[in-house]
Amino acid sequence: MRKVLFLLLLVFNVQSALSQSVDREFKGISEKENHYEIHVSDGTYRLVFYSSNIVETSFIPNNQKYKDESHAVVMDPQEVKVSVTQSDSFVKLSSPSISVEIRKSPLRISYYKDDSLLISEKNGFQKDSLKTIDFNISEEEALYGGGARALNMKRRGHRLELYNKAHYGYGEKSELLNYTMPVVLSSKQYLVHFDNAPIGYLDMDSQANNTLAYETITGQMTYQIVSGSSWMDVIDHYTDLTGKQPMLPRWAMGNYSSRFGYHSQKEVLETANLFEKEHIPLDAIILDLFWFGKEMKGNMGNFEFHADSFPRPQQMISNLQHDNIETILITEPYVQTTSKRWDEAVEEEVLAKDSLGQPLTFDFFFGNTGIIDVFDQQGYNWFKNIYKELLGMGVTGIWGDLGEPEVHPEEAVHATGTANEVHNIYGHQWAKLVDEAFHEYDSNMRPFILMRAGYSGSQRYGIIPWSGDVSRSWGGLQSQPEISLQMGMQGIGYMHSDLGGFAGANLDDELYVRWMQYGVFQPIYRPHAQEAVPSEPVFRSDSTKALSKKAIELRNQLLPYNYHLVYQNHTTGAPLMRPLFFEEPENESLYHYDDAYLWGNDFLVAPVVKSGQIEKEVYFPDGSNWYNFYTDEKYHGGQRKTVALNDTTIPIYVRGGAFIPMTGPVQNAKEYTGDDLILHYYADEDVNYSTSEMYNDDGLTRGAVKKEKYELLTFEGAKDQNNLNFSFRAEIGEKYTSSEKNIELIIHNVNNRPKKVTVNGERVSINWDQKNKRVSIPILWDTKENSINKNRSD
Repeated sequence: MRKVLFLLLLVFNVQSALSQSVDREFKGISEKENHYEIHVSDGTYRLVFYSSNIVETSFIPNNQKYKDESHAVVMDPQEVKVSVTQSDSFVKLSSPSISVEIRKSPLRISYYKDDSLLISEKNGFQKDSLKTIDFNISEEEALYGGGARALNMKRRGHRLELYNKAHYGYGEKSELLNYTMPVVLSSKQYLVHFDNAPIGYLDMDSQANNTLAYETITGQMTYQIVSGSSWMDVIDHYTDLTGKQPMLPRWAMGNYSSRFGYHSQKEVLETANLFEKEHIPLDAIILDLFWFGKEMKGNMGNFEFHADSFPRPQQMISNLQHDNIETILITEPYVQTTSKRWDEAVEEEVLAKDSLGQPLTFDFFFGNTGIIDVFDQQGYNWFKNIYKELLGMGVTGIWGDLGEPEVHPEEAVHATGTANEVHNIYGHQWAKLVDEAFHEYDSNMRPFILMRAGYSGSQRYGIIPWSGDVSRSWGGLQSQPEISLQMGMQGIGYMHSDLGGFAGANLDDELYVRWMQYGVFQPIYRPHAQEAVPSEPVFRSDSTKALSKKAIELRNQLLPYNYHLVYQNHTTGAPLMRPLFFEEPENESLYHYDDAYLWGNDFLVAPVVKSGQIEKEVYFPDGSNWYNFYTDEKYHGGQRKTVALNDTTIPIYVRGGAFIPMTGPVQNAKEYTGDDLILHYYADEDVNYSTSEMYNDDGLTRGAVKKEKYELLTFEGAKDQNNLNFSFRAEIGEKYTSSEKNIELIIHNVNNRPKKVTVNGERVSINWDQKNKRVSIPILWDTKENSINKNRSD
């Protein structure tokens, strides 16, 4: 009897894991103009193939209508060849890549990629205190996503709240931060996006029963399944669905001067002059909230320079621009009752309302306030016009702070819903209006939009998010690579941290330097902190200043390489920071590894995130050899090695066979044009052929790729017996004027002095560095001729 009971329980558990709902019965299928409808007893499933790699499923209960709206999706469904197979037990919709199988009894919807099961619905749509949909997942797969969290790379096992919320002074761990997203990625290389804005939860198997669940207070239950043949493929498809990031202005890849905050025009200019005096590169200066008021409290909503502190703001901005320094201003979505624009905001009806239709006011840290209703067209346009006025003064970057929103009373009523219905898309909508302000002010101007919160797809508005008010602590630094890596996988390629940490008055030069060194290989190089301890290197000790200067100089020298990453992100969605399992998707030991990561395709970076650390274990990805960036020491891929650390650098390695384009020292990004290059090639005995690209344009024009205002350089290297051959090609946009390139080609790992080097058949002189085993070759390349060939004989 005991054995029979065990057998019955086993059968029940298997059926529970596979079935969807014993009460939901299959009724039939119908094909519509651009979608399929699966009719069941209590509603309709609506399936749309956006492409052969993306399928969307919505459940519409009886007596409800489908709402064709999304805050995230911008892609139009493509024409996809879908075959329909039916039998007594199932219906299968098959595209060339992804397919959907509907088992009739018990009802079960499953998704396949090339006949391999990705995921299946478990109990389908349910409604209790929350609306829920859950899925069966396999026991072995790792899960990522849910937006920005400080949890480590392992997200499976957590029930994550979907409610954008600031966490002041967080360190190594924080389950809830400023930027959440209803996105899940699996180590099986698929992505699930729950296309619903209201607040809720993302349960990544918190009960350890192989279940993924999405829970929300309201809204339509729609989700998209995105598949791909590689991790980069999945992200490319997902950013096709939700929009690609516009290219940043090239100056955005340089160094920033920022603190909380600069109190006067005099202080701003003196700080900028100090960078110049110390010969530390500087591209932009960021003004925190004192630009619109002397005091921290009571002035939000002024949106104009404080006349006493900034008597000639346009002259200040102009002077900075003369020195190639951009001006970025902070703004917030709050209009305080004590601000200069309160009466105007009330009169223009631009604020969120209470239940009686009056402007809602409430107290928070900065005083009594209302919040702009960016979902109301009047509020949207009013706010947008303020930004156009600021851009007209010469401002080139906008900082949107507190956009979770940091304080957002549940009783607030917006034009399109309650606070809880629109909370998570507030920053998304705000970024949209700022992007429109840039475009309407100058359609050729690239947006620079620094924001703390957003939503799925906010990348298409040019959002540059940061990881919030992280503490000045080693724990704060330790959480940053994970946050940026996870967000990059979710389409948000420019997530970065306040270099040095923000919160607290902790003066720790070792921590500061290690954060600044890490920052060379994070998407945005922006030190920022509370002013009790300076965030700017020019105000630090001599030794700290020198090490920080070295890091900033390297950041600028990498502009050619880094700017190509901007192009890659714009065209393919590729994150700038990439987990090592992108290289080895089957290597389970890397699924939760973030001690090192890839910067682009060819740099392996291992940040130092612990105090007093003298050595660090690094995994070198298989399939390549790796060379120390500073010494050229070789490391074979597919192994872990303990490497010694020093104070002046962090471990950085270059892939064998890689081309690394760099430039000489520049004080700012505008001094770099792409015409003077130092091109490093890492010769490797195991690499017979390699190729690389480098994108270039004027660094400013919006839509340069579409407008044909660019050049794309291709470098190729190939071994031929005792010869090493290189060829260069240039793809030049029809409306781009390319210039002659002055290139110093440096070939690493050359054991013997070359017998002969020729460029286009003519013998040239070289510089042979016997000690470091490097060859330097000067090349003058007229790209209008579109190609150059050179040959070196050993």
